[in-house]
Amino acid sequence: MAYSVVSKKSGKTYYLHLREQTRKDGGITKLYFFAGEIKDGACDSLPEGKEVIENERTGLPFLKGTGKK
Repeated sequence: MAYSVVSKKSGKTYYLHLREQTRKDGGITKLYFFAGEIKDGACDSLPEGKEVIENERTGLPFLKGTGKK
């Protein structure tokens, strides 16, 4: 089951996704994003050291580091 968050502003449900991007130097960057429907790359849980914050103006969720690893 994909990790989901309900927006306090709009009441819409958003699902957490992960896409891994390969950089030119060969390293991998993990890109986390929320989408309105479940697609390929949906995550079952929050990544360690991250928390969900909601943008007060738009109601869209995003991840923020907690400072803990």
